[in-house]
Amino acid sequence: MSEDLIGYAKLTQDALRGVVRDAIKVALTGLPADHHFYISFRTRARGVQVAQYLAAKYPDEMTIVIQHQYEGLEVRDDWFAITLHFGGVPQRIVIPFAAITRFYDPSVRFALPFDVVDDLSPDADLDDDVLESEVEDTVVKTPSTGAVVSLDAFRRKK
Repeated sequence: MSEDLIGYAKLTQDALRGVVRDAIKVALTGLPADHHFYISFRTRARGVQVAQYLAAKYPDEMTIVIQHQYEGLEVRDDWFAITLHFGGVPQRIVIPFAAITRFYDPSVRFALPFDVVDDLSPDADLDDDVLESEVEDTVVKTPSTGAVVSLDAFRRKK
């Protein structure tokens, strides 16, 4: 068999991340019916911006829920930003689509697992500026439990 010089696996992953982007865009005007999203992402991936205490609490991966209580949703080609409340404290989070490891809409049992890309370390060169000046890294002295959900039951078994 020939070597895949086109990179079909990456093209497929990119296309599926487009599905996630389009689904999140629906949330700009409110999610219909019972739709809601569990989005898992690598907290140390290039371009991810979360509060320091959240990054410390979830050093590798974090899952957020987009359902009823969110604000400031912004969706771009390569990333989205959202403000969620953790223990009643609003936190702005920026997540590049390349950092997402899993997308799940339990209302229709739709899930998309994503391959982990090795070049997403925070020290890697950024291809796109994720508007760091627009998103402040908020430090909270008393961290509280937020809307972070474990998706271990939904993970693929190796």
